Amino acid sequence: TKVGSGSAYEGLQILNQSISANYSSGSFWLAGDAVFWKSLINTLLFAAVVAPLQGWLALGLALLINSKIRGRVFFRTIYFFPVVTSMVVVSILWVFMYQEKGLVNNLLGFFIPAWEPIGFLAEPSLAMPAIMVMSIWQGVGFHMLIWLSGLQTISAELYEAAKVDGANAIQQFRHVTWPGLRTTFVFVLITISIQAMGLFTQVNVMTQGGPVDSTTTLVFHSFREGFRKQEVGYSAAIAVIFFLIVVTVSLIQRAATKDKD
Repeated sequence: TKVGSGSAYEGLQILNQSISANYSSGSFWLAGDAVFWKSLINTLLFAAVVAPLQGWLALGLALLINSKIRGRVFFRTIYFFPVVTSMVVVSILWVFMYQEKGLVNNLLGFFIPAWEPIGFLAEPSLAMPAIMVMSIWQGVGFHMLIWLSGLQTISAELYEAAKVDGANAIQQFRHVTWPGLRTTFVFVLITISIQAMGLFTQVNVMTQGGPVDSTTTLVFHSFREGFRKQEVGYSAAIAVIFFLIVVTVSLIQRAATKDKD
């Protein structure tokens, strides 16, 4: 569909106007929208914190499960249970846990007698870290299974040969386990990063982007502009920027982890 002048396609014109700083109509577009830049920072910060913490924690759990300990099946089930639970249900549960009379404050008060209960999701400085903790807990089981599948592809003969050569546990991990997990590492890194940058459900259920947009992300900002404010063109522009960021980050990660001859 073309605009009245017939000189440009309407969709491209809306996107061009959205990306430029245009205040003539009283609207704030991408370059001049403070909420957009805040949501961009929140998205990148969330991914930068959650991706490494969740990845390494999942690897640690996978190493524990892969070792010959009693109750491996039980622990594997417990760790994976949050993954198969609806994110909406998990988010609602953690909303109650983060309240002033919730489980988190009660536990902190038990271990720290002088602790003063606070509403974690009502504090701008604590809301995003609270969502980070919940997201890591919810998703670590899935990536644990991915790491575990990679660990089980490494031949036991390699570990036996390393033991014969006198390698300790750390040396075995460095020279046997980690090289064997290179492909798994690339997959886990990319999937965690994409999932982290696509943060939406937790924010939509737990904070609605607040307080003071401290938990607003690109996906939530695009959703709010498009579906609640009916700014479809602006929402589409945010979605395009988000797509380009995800592709760029994925390509950088793929290049950084590419095997070198």
